[in-house]
Amino acid sequence: MIKYDWGMRVRATVDLFNDGSHPGHEPDALLVKAGDPGEIVQIGQHVESDTPVYIVEFGEKTVIGCFEEEIEPV
Repeated sequence: MIKYDWGMRVRATVDLFNDGSHPGHEPDALLVKAGDPGEIVQIGQHVESDTPVYIVEFGEKTVIGCFEEEIEPV
């Protein structure tokens, strides 16, 4: 069950670092700071854990997959 919807304005609840899925950034580089605003642009599913993954656009160039505990509504 998903907790948030597409188009919802959210903010990061924690600092988000590059886990290797952003090749334009150094590994472990800070991508988004806790409190930074964003918008959910897509919702997917983590296959192994069967958990929703929210694709959040933080600014024009930063799009990150987030788990529910990493974001909250604005």
